[in-house]
Amino acid sequence: MRRVAKLSAACIATAALALTATACGSTSSEDDSSSSASAGSGKGGIKIGLAYDVGGRGDRSFNDSAARGADKAEKEFSGSIKELTAKSSDTEADREQRLTDLADAGYNPIVAVGFSYATSVDKVAAKYPKVNFGLIDSVATAKNVDSITFTEEQGSYLAGVAAALKTKKDHVGFIGGVDTPLIKKFAAGYVQGVKDTKPGVKVDVQYLTHGSDLSGFASPDKGKEAASGQLDNGADVIYAAAGSSGNGAIEAVSGAKGTWAIGVDSDQYNIPGLSKYKNSILTSMVKNVDVGVYDFVKSVHDGKPLTGNQIYSLAKGGVGLATSGGFIDDIQPQLDAAKKKIVDGTVKVKTS
Repeated sequence: MRRVAKLSAACIATAALALTATACGSTSSEDDSSSSASAGSGKGGIKIGLAYDVGGRGDRSFNDSAARGADKAEKEFSGSIKELTAKSSDTEADREQRLTDLADAGYNPIVAVGFSYATSVDKVAAKYPKVNFGLIDSVATAKNVDSITFTEEQGSYLAGVAAALKTKKDHVGFIGGVDTPLIKKFAAGYVQGVKDTKPGVKVDVQYLTHGSDLSGFASPDKGKEAASGQLDNGADVIYAAAGSSGNGAIEAVSGAKGTWAIGVDSDQYNIPGLSKYKNSILTSMVKNVDVGVYDFVKSVHDGKPLTGNQIYSLAKGGVGLATSGGFIDDIQPQLDAAKKKIVDGTVKVKTS
């Protein structure tokens, strides 16, 4: 990324805090930070509106991946970016207002980063039929929306294969930020990958929060506590799909000799804020949100806006495992074989 938002005091709960798929950056829906140009800059290029999930830019995971795609489009098309960030306490009205504010300010396209915007995108898109909306991780019904979804279960299956091949204790763990259907896709794929590889390996599955409490995506202290508990229980490989809470999990794993963390969404081995822990990051299940965002913005720029549901699968490079650090080089043949089975349909990966 060209820039990383400053971490708020509330985010500095642990040294690993700097990560996130929902965590640092601004936590206020009033955040008016923007990229290199603002609405009235007069650049004349495309005006991209970003409504982030909890954590916003600087989470070093999910939101940052979306930001990378917007940054690329901004630079390529001489555009500008306006960013607004969700809070854990947001109501549906808050999300609708955030999208409405961007539309009223003339931003087009507008990207809603995260499944929590699903209902509000449909409502606001209907009121602004000439504005192009992108929705990540959920499928909208409005005609002027591009739904950008991923086969997280397929990438997580490969993470499970890696965990099963690397565990020395035949005991691994999964930490989900919130027990939503989306995060359960990560868990289901991971567990299946482990069991298909080594049926005897024990898998601990834990969620930090439940229901409408989205703080599980922005609580590195909870992630660290959960990972510490799983380590104490005997797990030696832990995969966290928990936004910035996963930063805490990585920190906990880094302090335990002979254990591995598996990152998520971004290649977390290469995240500067996690550099002190990188030798404990076995791999990351990379979800190329940046590609989906860029493709959408480009389509609007080109005058041919994408609509419907664009599915970024393993076969299309939408998800996969990062190889940074070289820690999975020795098991790459097994991973390649597992990938082939998924792509050719021999293995059907569960989503729940």
